[in-house]
Amino acid sequence: MKLPIETLARGLGHPEGPDVLPDGRIVMVETYTSKIIAWAPEAGIHDYALCGGGPNACLLGSDGAVYITQNGGTVGAWKADVMKVPSIQKSWPDGRVETVASEVAGIPLQAPNDLTFGPDGRLYFTDPGDYYPDNPSIGRLFVLNPDGTGELLEEVGPAYPNGIAAEPDGAIVWVESYRRGVYRKRPGEPSALIHVLPDGHIPDGLKIDENGNLWITAFTAGGVDVIRPDGTPVDFLETGGVPCNCLFVGDDLIITDFGDVAEVTADAPMEGRLWRIPVGTTGMPLFRGAIAALGERA
Repeated sequence: MKLPIETLARGLGHPEGPDVLPDGRIVMVETYTSKIIAWAPEAGIHDYALCGGGPNACLLGSDGAVYITQNGGTVGAWKADVMKVPSIQKSWPDGRVETVASEVAGIPLQAPNDLTFGPDGRLYFTDPGDYYPDNPSIGRLFVLNPDGTGELLEEVGPAYPNGIAAEPDGAIVWVESYRRGVYRKRPGEPSALIHVLPDGHIPDGLKIDENGNLWITAFTAGGVDVIRPDGTPVDFLETGGVPCNCLFVGDDLIITDFGDVAEVTADAPMEGRLWRIPVGTTGMPLFRGAIAALGERA
């Protein structure tokens, strides 16, 4: 399918991981500026917090903080001016940024990528390392409890676990970029492959609609693959560009797009866009939770 695209903002540096703040603003990371930024119709793009390193995705917690996957400051050849320890961070409306975890169950984090709260209030995230298809790191799935403790959910081998979302029954759905796989991990079970995207459709982020369908941004295919919960393909939304992540707001789909860029280089091109597309489909409400930062723990 092809639908009209409204460009809300342009000139962004690797925008990813959007969510909606309580006041209606759209918040997202801007990896190349090491910032969390926000967009509003009246104010346009404006700064929310400076977190350093390479923020990769963000989402709102029930405590009003924005939780961040901090990859440390690297995207292939690109390196941040101020590197950080790979971690989960959270930022507050006043601009404060705190570290939630830089290791889980004694395992140092490599380069956290995407995150989601589950219906249990815990924070699930992917940790793939940097994107090197010819020399992959061991990918991992982690979860953090509200008190800041956590566990390794699964080690998924030499792989790039990327986008992640939670389903109402407690299952976690995640995508793997090197082999284009879509997986579901039910509590207490290993991840099960439910779909392989077509050649050239490398998955990045995903969200779940009101019917349980998965909307997966395929950044090398210029669009969004839609598949049923059992993995059956439904449709492909053509967008062009390099769609990274998505978010349902009402019956619109908000997409963060890398821009018309053929490859990731050290140059940090500021060509990204924020799009709104009237897909006529409502998203499944996102789960919320709160995780204690290091300074908040007894």
